[in-house]
Amino acid sequence: MRKTIYFLIIQTFIVSVAKSQTPTWSDQIASIFYANCISCHNTGGIGPFSLVEYSNAKMLATSISSSVATRRMPPWPANTSKNRFSHEKVLSTTEIAAIKKWAENDAPSGDLSKAPTPPTTFNGNSIQNPDLDLKMEKYLVSTTSDEYRCFIIQPNLFTDKFIKSIEIVPGNRKIVHHALVFQDTNQKLLQLDAADPKPGYSAFGGTGSITSKLMGLYVPGQDPYTFPNGFGSKFDKNAFIILQIHYPPGVNQEYDSTGIKIIFNTDPNTREVAIAPGLNHDNKSLVNGPLYIPPNEEKTFYNTFNVPLKLTILTIAPHMHLIGESIKAEAIENKDTTVLIDIPKWQFHWQMSYTYKKPFIAARNTKLAGTAHYNNTSANPYNPNNPPLAVSLGEGTNDEMFQIYFWYTTYRFGDENLVFDSTKPKNVLSQHTMNKPLNVVLFPNPNSSRLVQIHNEGQSIKELQIINARGELVEAEFNASKSAFDVSNLPSGIYGVILKSHDGKSSFEKLILQ
Repeated sequence: MRKTIYFLIIQTFIVSVAKSQTPTWSDQIASIFYANCISCHNTGGIGPFSLVEYSNAKMLATSISSSVATRRMPPWPANTSKNRFSHEKVLSTTEIAAIKKWAENDAPSGDLSKAPTPPTTFNGNSIQNPDLDLKMEKYLVSTTSDEYRCFIIQPNLFTDKFIKSIEIVPGNRKIVHHALVFQDTNQKLLQLDAADPKPGYSAFGGTGSITSKLMGLYVPGQDPYTFPNGFGSKFDKNAFIILQIHYPPGVNQEYDSTGIKIIFNTDPNTREVAIAPGLNHDNKSLVNGPLYIPPNEEKTFYNTFNVPLKLTILTIAPHMHLIGESIKAEAIENKDTTVLIDIPKWQFHWQMSYTYKKPFIAARNTKLAGTAHYNNTSANPYNPNNPPLAVSLGEGTNDEMFQIYFWYTTYRFGDENLVFDSTKPKNVLSQHTMNKPLNVVLFPNPNSSRLVQIHNEGQSIKELQIINARGELVEAEFNASKSAFDVSNLPSGIYGVILKSHDGKSSFEKLILQ
C-alpha cells in the first residue's frame, strides 16, 4: 500500500511539474504571436483570421503548430542559410518548440489577467501619425481581365523632401493584386486622367511617362518600407503621386480606395536612394530571351547587369508571376561570387523586399547575375492554365516577368561598416530538419467560381474545416477524401481552410472568395 501511495505521489508530482513547464498563452505564446503574427492576423488584416484573441488562437492551435513547424508561417521565402536580413519574419527553434508544446497540451491560457497587452499598430496601417496621409478617389472595379489603372494624388509639396517611411494601404485587400507608387511632374499624366471619364486612367505597363520615378510598392505580405538611418528617397517639389494598381480578373462590383502614408526624414544630410529593376527581362539584361515558356515545359532564364560605378545596395526585391518556381541573384567580382538573394520556392502571394543587415558594396564592374526557373507543366499546382498554355512576357497575372529590384545609392567611404540591424539573427530550423508538411495548394485562388480544387502530393484529405475572418467555423467535413469542395454558400471574403490527412499531417491555406 505504501508503495502504491508513493507511486501515485510521484506520478502526481511529475504531471504537475510537466504542466508547470508547459508554455501558456499569458506567459509566452501571446508575446510570440504579437511580435511575429498579428501584423497580418488581425481583424481586417490580410490573414484569414485574427490571432490577437486567445480564444481564436486556442481553436487553431494544432494548425498553427503545424504551419510554424514547417516554416510556412510566418511567410519568409528567402533562404536563411544563404543570407540573413534586417527584421526577419522568422521564428527561432525555441519559439517553434514552445508553440508545439503549447498546442500539444490543449493550448493552456495561463492567467489571462497577466497576458501582455496587444499592440495597437497592427490594424493594417502600421505607420502611425504620418506626415502625408492620402487616398485615391473611390473606384468601382468590375473586370473579367487584368486591369491596370493609374490614380493621381496631389500632395501639394512646395519643397524637396526625403522619405523616411512609406506604406501603401490597399483600400480593398481582396482585389488589390499589387500596387506601385511613382512620382512625376509631367503634366501629360494629368491630361490622361482628365480624358478618362472614370477615376484615374488605364495604363497597362507603366504610367505613360518615362519621367516617372518609382517610390515604393505593395504586394500581399509587404510591410511599410523604412529606410535605414541616414538614407531616404527624394520626393521632388511640385511632383504628384501616381498609384498604379493591378486588379485581377473576376472582380465584380467591388470598391477600392487605396491610400499612401509617408513620413519624411528631417535630417538635412539624408543620402538619396534610387529604386530600379537592375536585373530584368528587357533585351539588354536578359541573356537567353525572349521570356517565353512553351506549354508542358520547364525553362531557366538568366539576366545580367554590370555595375557602372561603385554602389551601396540596401535592399533587394525579386518579382515573378504564377509559373515561376525559384529565383536567385548573385554578385560576381573577379572570381568571388556572393549570393544576394535566394528564393528556392517562389511564392507569388508572398512577395516582399529584403533589407540587408549590412549594405552590400558592389564595386565598379561587378556583375549582377539573376537566375529564374519556370515550370509550365501540369505538375505546377499554381499554373493558371489547365491544360498548360504558352506563357510569355507581360503584365497580366497569367503572363510572366523576371525582375529583381534594387534600392541603391552611390558609395561613400565607410559604407562597408554600416549596420542596419544589429540584432543577432534567430537560430532557425534548416530545410533539412523541417517536418515534411502536408503539401496542399488550393486553386483557383482568388476564386470566383466557388468550386475549389485541392492539389496535394499523394496524401488523401481526411478532414476539411473553413473559418471566416473572425475565426469562426463556417463549414466542416470529416472522413471524406477530398479533391475539391463547393463554397457557393459562402459570401465573398478571406477565409482560412484547415486540411488534415489520414496520417495526422495538417495544412492551413488562405482562400480568397471574390
